[in-house]
Amino acid sequence: MVIMKNGKITHPNNKGGMCMRVLLLMTAIFLQLTSIGSASSIENGNIESINLKLKNHEIAVTFLGLDDGEATLIQGSNGENILVNMGGEETSAKLSEMLKTFGVKEISTLVITNHQNLFIDQLNQMVSKYKIKQVISTPEIADEITNTAPPFTQVEAIPWKEGITQILLPDLTAEVLFAGKGENEGLDFTLQFFKHRLFLMTSSGDNVEEQLLKKNLDDVSIFKIPNWAMEDSLSEKLIQYVNPQISILFESEQHHPDPDIIHELQDTWSEVFYTKKHGTITIKFTENNYEVFTFPVEKKDHS
Repeated sequence: MVIMKNGKITHPNNKGGMCMRVLLLMTAIFLQLTSIGSASSIENGNIESINLKLKNHEIAVTFLGLDDGEATLIQGSNGENILVNMGGEETSAKLSEMLKTFGVKEISTLVITNHQNLFIDQLNQMVSKYKIKQVISTPEIADEITNTAPPFTQVEAIPWKEGITQILLPDLTAEVLFAGKGENEGLDFTLQFFKHRLFLMTSSGDNVEEQLLKKNLDDVSIFKIPNWAMEDSLSEKLIQYVNPQISILFESEQHHPDPDIIHELQDTWSEVFYTKKHGTITIKFTENNYEVFTFPVEKKDHS
């Protein structure tokens, strides 16, 4: 359900049955001009800094609109920052610029979800620049990081296996649903913050989906799509099983989403946000609600 609040879009964390579907349809009819695309948006070119003014029992999750690769920033009210992936191999400067915009000077934890998101040189630079204390990844990648880290680096590489739960921030707990080492596999985990549940999916393939369909995923609010939603990266069955309120899709010039996957997400009434279209997407969570803010991609001057 979409509720406008102070010019922003707020979603109660609630999944009803048929009555809710009918209510959603009625809302769509009467509020055609207030779709999710009208969430608060500010042009990046006019922003030097962003202060989300997080209070106790609030967090913000920001999907950074880089030109390539994935990077998700999680910020707590205690001032702690967590980063999931570092973007593409050539986006270090842009990532640093975006982190500065969000007031990030230190990062307590870095999560690397798979080998496609592991760049050792970039990792070492990030650890040094942001004083990263721990890097979390699959057991295989954690071993690789330990063996390749410079001797002076004090970072701790922590392996995540399926079934592990870990408190990352006050009121925020991660649960690992899958940790694979095969092709197109990596860490798939959820983040629980009060009633809100985010599912950050990395892996794709029949084996992965077989395992995930055995997990409890019926209360997911936010769903980060794996592998840029390329063909065969996500089945209709799993989409319907997750049934997310909002879906987040990282995009790049080299990868194009499968239109069928997008349509299947929309068929579940999920609002789909693309970093390529919407730019940086921030979701600010309170105990009961969340608000969506978008910071569109700065348009290039072709004159």
